[in-house]
Amino acid sequence: MSDNRDLSQDQGVDEPDSEASKLLLRLRNGIAEEYDVEQELGEGGMAFVYLAKDLKHDRMVAIKVLKPDLASSIGSERFLREIKGVAKLNHPHILPMFDSGEADGLLYYVMPFVEGESLSDYLKREKQLAIDEAVQIAREVAEALSVAHSMGLVHRDIKPDNVMMTGGHAVVADFGIALAIDQAGGEKITQTGMAIGTPAYMSPEQAMGEHDLDGRADIYSLGCMLYEMLVGQIPFTAPTPMAMIARHTMDHPPSMHIMRDSVPPELENIVFLAMEKTPADRFRTAQEMADVLKAWEHGTASKIRQSTAMQRVTTGMYGVPQPQAPSKKRTAIIGAAVAVGVLGGGLTIWQLVSGGTGPEAINIDELDASNVAVLYFQDRSPDSSLGYIADGLTEGLIDNLSEVRGLEVISRSGVAAFRDPSIPPDSVGQALQVGSIISGSVAPAGDQLRVDLRIIDGNSGSEFRSQTFQLPVDQVLAAQDSTLQSVAELLRTFLGDEVRVRERQRSTSSVQAWSLVQRGERARKEALDLEDHNPDDAVAQYEIADSILAVAALADPNWTEPLILRGKITRRRAYLEHEPDDQDRWAAMGIAYADSALALDPRDAKALELRGTMKYFSWFYGPEAEPEVADALLNGAREDLEAAVDAEPSLASAHSMLSLVLYEMRDKPGANLSAVTAYQADAYLENVESTLWRLFQTSYDLENFGPAKQWCETANQRFPKSADFVACQLWLFTTRSVEPDVDRAWQLLTELQELTPEHQWTEQRWGREAHMLVAAALARAGMTDSASSLLVASRGNPEVDPDRSLLTLEAFIRTLLNDRDEAIDLLRRYYTNNPHHRADETEDIHWWWRSIQDDPRYRALRRPAG
Repeated sequence: MSDNRDLSQDQGVDEPDSEASKLLLRLRNGIAEEYDVEQELGEGGMAFVYLAKDLKHDRMVAIKVLKPDLASSIGSERFLREIKGVAKLNHPHILPMFDSGEADGLLYYVMPFVEGESLSDYLKREKQLAIDEAVQIAREVAEALSVAHSMGLVHRDIKPDNVMMTGGHAVVADFGIALAIDQAGGEKITQTGMAIGTPAYMSPEQAMGEHDLDGRADIYSLGCMLYEMLVGQIPFTAPTPMAMIARHTMDHPPSMHIMRDSVPPELENIVFLAMEKTPADRFRTAQEMADVLKAWEHGTASKIRQSTAMQRVTTGMYGVPQPQAPSKKRTAIIGAAVAVGVLGGGLTIWQLVSGGTGPEAINIDELDASNVAVLYFQDRSPDSSLGYIADGLTEGLIDNLSEVRGLEVISRSGVAAFRDPSIPPDSVGQALQVGSIISGSVAPAGDQLRVDLRIIDGNSGSEFRSQTFQLPVDQVLAAQDSTLQSVAELLRTFLGDEVRVRERQRSTSSVQAWSLVQRGERARKEALDLEDHNPDDAVAQYEIADSILAVAALADPNWTEPLILRGKITRRRAYLEHEPDDQDRWAAMGIAYADSALALDPRDAKALELRGTMKYFSWFYGPEAEPEVADALLNGAREDLEAAVDAEPSLASAHSMLSLVLYEMRDKPGANLSAVTAYQADAYLENVESTLWRLFQTSYDLENFGPAKQWCETANQRFPKSADFVACQLWLFTTRSVEPDVDRAWQLLTELQELTPEHQWTEQRWGREAHMLVAAALARAGMTDSASSLLVASRGNPEVDPDRSLLTLEAFIRTLLNDRDEAIDLLRRYYTNNPHHRADETEDIHWWWRSIQDDPRYRALRRPAG
């Protein structure tokens, strides 16, 4: 019995205010004539458990009381009627039900009290079971299931918690209770948000929410349980229930040989047959599985068919989860999982933040109709199941209209903040500086898909033209074409000019692949939003997205998009890891996805961008390598990114990434030019914050203080809560572009500390660096002693400043204090720690060191060329 606990733990007695304790008092009063209820034993997902004495039969029993919210959803009459079937079960390996009833509004049922422990507790202690013992337990459970299934009863929650070990044998508890609850509660149970079953052991069809399950769902769960008994862990692990369900739906279980090579291949095949994704591929009945296990115990097992997972194992693909080819059934399961886990997983509230979008005010009268924003289409389906189609139509429209000469189309990232339909159109027009706004919605219309389209004047917010058309749902790609042509026609009328959409070869002709990519992309975006607040949930969401995209790649093996999106996921997974080896592993995987995409299309700009990006991260995350190896990675990243922007000059994200690579290669002018190009191509690109920072950084390094100040101000207006763009204002105090305002410097320091996580401020160099920048303001204001004291107090150490970069900052500020000797000594200490950072004699001297560039001691610190 799953909820038995040590009787010495009289749980609930000392907590009179707990729900279980209150129910205990009601239960005692309600059944005092038949049972003497002694104490609470524990709590399960659906019931509280109490130890009691059966007064009539003088025996100890366990009484389970349904939780009140569940009981109220079911209703006593229906539950008591449905549970009668459970009472008829009689088998040595089934824990019988003695009684059931209602007392003081509480629904309860009575079972024997078993002197033993659950299989779950046994596994926690033993980890792995002897092979013969694991097979015996699985066979006994299968025999119990066979009897129940023959009576039309499916357990629905087979797991170690629900198997009791007594006298060396297995006894299945709570048999049929889940079925009784499901049959009695029907849709009401679903409305409460309760799930019947346990994700770690749940069959794909049960995860999909099917009510008419048969015994093969229990067989799947038993396969999972036998897997756990043999190797010491469940087949799939994931940080959230939805991620767990996705893995059961999409992945093969890892080979058992990885964790226990003594498991015979024949037994592994039995486990994998029980765990086949499609019920028809499993054992037909629990009795068939019991017979196979019994034959294996006696060494007489005849050859049985090979499972899908076993076919993979025997061809050498050990432990690598591989998606199966997508059947219609599996695609439906994916859709259900995404609908629950992605579309219905939470409510995102988009808010239009007041404030300018740049350094210049927007003149409403000057909004140009040829500047266009395509807002994300609204999903008007009752169950929010068409969101992926709405997003796909929107993004396809943005991509296609971006190719029209004469139109300036806001990017996906630019319109992402305006999903909320309550934001007035004229506010959107002013915020994005667009004179034309395209909005739309997608809704079901019988077996059709209805798309409503509107063209809105961004200056006034008034609707100019609307159009509605319908198409079959399975012709969603045709819907994309129809939407595009309708928009082109409406824009031609609206703008008074001929607007032609350049013909473009379709990326895929597979509706299934297109739909799966939209689902996967939506899940990827959800994960991106979760990263800062809940990294574990983000990882789980990325796993769901990757699983869906894997099936999309199988649906159309010649389409590069699923591979590129899977590669983008590896980039984020690398970012979320903490160990360099794990980060490098994800970076290598991203390169592999890019190579696969480029094998299909060597000129695919996005695939080139992906490979260049992942080469950079492999260089950045990878272990210390020979200089020529590291240089090859960085040069390879530059070459791929340059090829990407050559193939698609408007690809802003590739220009932005190229600027980062060039900066690392000390090509500051090139880095600045690429960043400017990226910002001009898309001021709303996904990583625009880092692009703006690099625009400031490179302008500062190149001594272009006017642009540096302008970029800092622009960034601060767009991202007022960004620590980087408070810091850039402090950095400007080290230049001649602003007057040294000491009070303002201290104020900025306070703002920066409030925006910086405490551990970064105290345990890393950020806090000390910020104090040194204040010291620079003090130095330029002539407060020499105060500046020097603050510098000394802010010095780092190897713990907070591993690369000792604070030494160079202090050295520069010492030049502002005319303390040349200390500046050169600090630089000598820095280069001693970082000899590879020495500049060649042929390289330009950074403006920081202009006041000491003629000092022989400084010149001696520069590395001879070659």
